[in-house]
Amino acid sequence: MQKLTSQADWIARARTVLPAGGFGNFDPGIVIARGEGSHVWDEDGNEYIDYLIGSGPMLLGHGHPEVIEAVLEQLPLGMTFFANNAKGIELAEAIVDAVPCCEQVRFVASGGEADMYAIRLARAYTGRDKILKFEGGYHGMSAEAQMSLAPEARVNFPQAVPDSAGIPHGVADQMLIAPFNDLAAVEALLAEHNDVAAIIVEPLQRIIPADPGYLQGLRDLCDKHSVLLIFDEIVTGFRLAYGGAQERYGVTPDICTLGKIIGGGFPLAALGASAEIMQHFDKSNVGADKWLMQLGTLSGNPIASIAGLKTMEILRREGNYDRLRAIGKQLQDMQSEALGAADIPHQICGDETLFDIFFTSGACRDYRTAKHDDPQRNATYNAALRRHGIFKSPGKLYPSLAVTEADLEQTRIAVQAAVQAISAA
Repeated sequence: MQKLTSQADWIARARTVLPAGGFGNFDPGIVIARGEGSHVWDEDGNEYIDYLIGSGPMLLGHGHPEVIEAVLEQLPLGMTFFANNAKGIELAEAIVDAVPCCEQVRFVASGGEADMYAIRLARAYTGRDKILKFEGGYHGMSAEAQMSLAPEARVNFPQAVPDSAGIPHGVADQMLIAPFNDLAAVEALLAEHNDVAAIIVEPLQRIIPADPGYLQGLRDLCDKHSVLLIFDEIVTGFRLAYGGAQERYGVTPDICTLGKIIGGGFPLAALGASAEIMQHFDKSNVGADKWLMQLGTLSGNPIASIAGLKTMEILRREGNYDRLRAIGKQLQDMQSEALGAADIPHQICGDETLFDIFFTSGACRDYRTAKHDDPQRNATYNAALRRHGIFKSPGKLYPSLAVTEADLEQTRIAVQAAVQAISAA
């Protein structure tokens, strides 16, 4: 049966009612109709292997039958309550059991919210105002987070550059910006500024790995200067390992934020810390002056909670993380081998569970060095992958446990075609 509405029609309709024709997240030139396992289909019926996986949450793939079954059992019992519910409490218990820094958690609906509240929590606990973040680090859409996320101008550190309109100029005065993977720069800033509440960092910054010892170095500097360390684990939590980057790298922050995977594909995120720090959410413990107000209509939503619980249960099963890394390693190797055979300079940057390619011969250690020597090569490469049935972000590739051997073989063919497209350009 022929579809009555084509993808072109949907794109035209979106341009009428959505600014820039999209949700602000991804290429508005494609409209996804459905997903199943490791594949998605657009509104014209074109099929793709999905390495975007909703920007990370669909680690099990789309429509995992056990997750669907759990959600369907909960749906007739109620979709949201704005009140405590058993599934949300169970999910909090599971997170506390898994994540080293968490003795208690507070739920929100998005990772950006979690990061915003983590920054506010650090300020409430320390009584200080300044936050140190790293150039190129992504921590949501709050005013603080939108400082030096993707600055076009290379200003001197620690000057903060707003990446968005609508941010008061005074926000920049409360932010210190440092280059990632440079402990000396952090040490100098903390020695100069005694009013820093926290350092917030992605343990894997976008796809840039921390140098050996770097995260522990941050931990040591925070302890030395009585500054809180915040790990933004929205992406890395339950991806790099079941206990996230904290387990993978053996470094425990004071506060962490979690999202994506813990909601099993539904809107849910959290922040967690010790009971001592988290008591600032309890007015009866800290009083009105130190109380951090936080509420949200969908916080602890039972549908998202049960989806997250089932996802986490499946991830705990023996061999799943080894398999995820094996899939990622095959995807890395097939691209590196094909590009190397064509003498195309490149670097595979990231972790087996989350990575991509920079078309450069230089090392990628921070925002300023993790660049393509020729950005057009990246555009050509990704466009060719899309034409050959690969759905991914231009800057990230997310493996999932749903990827099959057939998917890997099809990806290998697409990679060869993409390499040929670069060579022919």
